[in-house]
Amino acid sequence: MKKVFFYASMALLFVTASCDKGDDITPEPVNEEEVITTLTVTLTPASGTAIVLKSFDDDGDGPNSPVLTVSGSLATNTVYSGAIELLNELESPAEDITDEVNEESDEHQFVFTLSGLSDVVIDNLNTDTNGMPLGTTFNLTTGAAESGTLTFTLRHEPTKPNNGTLAEVAGDTDIEVTFDVVVQ
Repeated sequence: MKKVFFYASMALLFVTASCDKGDDITPEPVNEEEVITTLTVTLTPASGTAIVLKSFDDDGDGPNSPVLTVSGSLATNTVYSGAIELLNELESPAEDITDEVNEESDEHQFVFTLSGLSDVVIDNLNTDTNGMPLGTTFNLTTGAAESGTLTFTLRHEPTKPNNGTLAEVAGDTDIEVTFDVVVQ
């Protein structure tokens, strides 16, 4: 009987020892990059007509180039309230990616790059949960008449805090669109 008890105890010890709890580590969930087919920037002045800049890419990350539209020219010496909307229109109904970017605000940041627009200022960006720039809403202020380009780049996992330049923000680019802009 002692031998049976001894062998049963050893078997139980072996089974218990072979169940290593360290192997049951749950992997971090993978946050797949969202598909963004449409970027719409609405620039609304205190009075007058809003200007809409829109990029639509009917195949997401596919080979087709996006279709860019700009609804008009910006007025000189004007402050515009800017709002960015991001959609995945490959889904039906369209998925609002802006909500996800705002919910994961500490993991995202828009970078605004101006070329040839020396008298345009972008400031008052909305912030993430830690008070760092996000940029889904902002102010754009024009000065004298000029023309150039305005690039909107959404970075995922940016380095924060940063100076607002692409090099300093780092991270991965979720979407980048450049529009031709005229101030008159």
